[in-house]
Parts: sequence; structure tokens; C-alpha cells
Amino acid sequence: MSETVNQAVAALNEKMDGQGFDGTAKFVIEGEGSFIIDGSGARAGDEDADVTLTADTDTFQQIFEGDLNPTSAFMSGKLTIDGDMGAAMKLAGVLA
Repeated sequence: MSETVNQAVAALNEKMDGQGFDGTAKFVIEGEGSFIIDGSGARAGDEDADVTLTADTDTFQQIFEGDLNPTSAFMSGKLTIDGDMGAAMKLAGVLA
């Protein structure tokens, strides 16, 4: 896994503060790799998930830092979502 993925996993685990996510979500960082969020928290991985979110490094960084709303990123085409939209909406609360 890339350093970018490792940093994202560490940042999300800190942000989630031991709380998991009800379901599975895969984040694909274009050109870097992917990671999973589930009931155990965030970890590097590429297995199937309920929802897959794909974006470039800059877009995910802005979302994780609170500078870009995930819904706005999706509506502007910076973030693509494949799978369960309900799970994607729940993620907004985790990422906020």
C-alpha cells in the first residue's frame, strides 16, 4: 500500500475514535490504492464492500480535513459512488 493510503487509514481511525461503521465502505484513491471502513474501523484492503467511493488524493484529503463536503464532491463529479447510496449517506456522518 502507498503512504497516502496508510496516512488516510491512520487519520480516519483517529477521527472515528474507536467507532466502527455499520456496513462496509471501500475508498479507492486513484493511483494510490484502497482501504476499507467497517465495524472494526479503517484498514488497508481491496475486498468487496457495500459501497465504493473513488476519487483522487486531493479530493479525499479535502473531504477528510472537512474542507469539502462529500455530497458536494459527488455532485460536482469529483467523487464517484458505486453501490449502496444509503451506506454512502451514512458515511457523511462518519467523515464529518
